[in-house]
Amino acid sequence: MTFETKDNEAIIRRLRRIEGQVKGIQKMVDEGKYCGDILIQIAAVRAAMNSVGGLILESHMKDCLKKYLDGSAEDEVLDDLVNTMIKYTKQN
Repeated sequence: MTFETKDNEAIIRRLRRIEGQVKGIQKMVDEGKYCGDILIQIAAVRAAMNSVGGLILESHMKDCLKKYLDGSAEDEVLDDLVNTMIKYTKQN
């Protein structure tokens, strides 16, 4: 299943903003900035990634469930959805 949503452009914008934040963190480390400030920026990137991930997961869930409920998908679609959710929510 491929990722397609009407919000693709918004998601790409968010990911580019996150990319900029990560580059900013790299610069902060390179310049020897205060560790507390770096950690705050890392927390901001984590929160932004969780937000984007949530949007993508929501879209994926809706797509899988819609296909299953309208009969165009088998039980394997639900199994895939459950496996994806387990992997996404797993904390390392």
